[in-house]
Amino acid sequence: MRICIIAEGSYPYVTGGVSSWIHSLITNIPEHEFVIFTIGAFEKQRGQFKYKLPSNVVEVKEIFLDAYMREEGEWGHRFRLTASEQESFRALLGGAGHMDWGGIFNLLRTKQFRVAADFLMSKDYFDLLVELCKERYPQIPFTEMFWTVRSMVLPLFLSIRHDIPKADLYHSVSTGYAGVIGALGKHLYNKPYLLTEHGIYSREREEEIIKAGWVKGYFKDLWIDYFYRLSECSYESANEVITLFNRNREIEIELGCSPDKIKIIPNGVNLADYEEVIQEKQPDDSIVRIGAIVRVVPIKDIKTMIQSFALVKRDVPHAELYIMGPSEEDEEYLTECQQLVETLQVEGIIFTGEVRIKEYLGRMDVMVLSSVSEGMPLAILEGMASSKPFVATDVGSCRELLQGMDDGIGPAGLIVPVMHYDQMATALIKLCKNKKLREEMGRNGLERAGKYYTRKQFIESYQSLYGSYKEVNTWRV
Repeated sequence: MRICIIAEGSYPYVTGGVSSWIHSLITNIPEHEFVIFTIGAFEKQRGQFKYKLPSNVVEVKEIFLDAYMREEGEWGHRFRLTASEQESFRALLGGAGHMDWGGIFNLLRTKQFRVAADFLMSKDYFDLLVELCKERYPQIPFTEMFWTVRSMVLPLFLSIRHDIPKADLYHSVSTGYAGVIGALGKHLYNKPYLLTEHGIYSREREEEIIKAGWVKGYFKDLWIDYFYRLSECSYESANEVITLFNRNREIEIELGCSPDKIKIIPNGVNLADYEEVIQEKQPDDSIVRIGAIVRVVPIKDIKTMIQSFALVKRDVPHAELYIMGPSEEDEEYLTECQQLVETLQVEGIIFTGEVRIKEYLGRMDVMVLSSVSEGMPLAILEGMASSKPFVATDVGSCRELLQGMDDGIGPAGLIVPVMHYDQMATALIKLCKNKKLREEMGRNGLERAGKYYTRKQFIESYQSLYGSYKEVNTWRV
């Protein structure tokens, strides 16, 4: 069977959580062929793969969302939209109404469109936008509205017009643009579509937009509604929606996904890969080493981690913080983090860059995660498999992983609120000063990982899931 995996902003350009998950899935299911449909932000990423692709990857299709900057349309077309098409576009642009995604797919892929930008220079689009401005944004300059909406939807239109590889099954690893492509593959070829949602994509985009300086305040709701519309496309079209833990399932239902579609398959790690880490002797010194397996990007909130460590350093002067992960993804944010370290005049923070994590894990005494949003973090699973205690923010499945679901196993770490660097510092200090507690929590984490979160369980679940679609059961739609 040929499976098209659709990823946005991750595999194979970026290492870490979702990318590692995809690579592990493909590598451990060699009986199927895989096509990678990858959506990147910038054309400069083309071919810059961070992974050696497994032999069962037969094709890689790359598209980039910044392509919209090069496309111009011709002014004045009239597409004579049907009432249903008008309602769909009105809903997509931020108005009321139901989205008929199939109709949108068909229209945008017709020969009427010389390029995707033609619609955004058409009289039809102009009329819809004027109507939207009168209804919702009467005080906003029309030119601002015009260019804002154009930049919002043109990447989507370009994505929809791209060639979609033929496959027996489409599987996106998020909603958003990747989810729309999955729905499009199903629509074009009448093949099943699966969605695996690690974090809640629409919620993550909402958090980013609320904080973003590049979105003017009166346009934030417009952008947020847009990403929720994209998620609705995935939920409506998917044959099954796989999520990683129960809280995600509850949120998906709140967002309109049918409960009958949702299945929980947790991530997993191979405990045998971390046996040497557990057996590694701790350095014979007084230093307490705190480790963070993390990309240096805003959603991981490295600044809160740094502020927290500055407080830890006052109480535990021999502590060190190792921030272990790639930093080139957002160089501006890296610079801001480094400047914060200098401003706070805190010593003992080491940005290692991208490293072989297992070469560092054995030396760590405590692990930390300060993210503002997560799904089921591989970083925590790796720490648990290495018998390391964690301090983590109360996001995604972190609480479930570290404290369990009435499983009779003790806590594997401490949970703190998002962006509360003082409470994070208090938790870290507690573990730094209590070796016995660290060891006890480390053992609990290892036991919980071995019972509920093994790679074998994860792979077998997906083998069974894929196998159920081997005969292309379109009756499941």
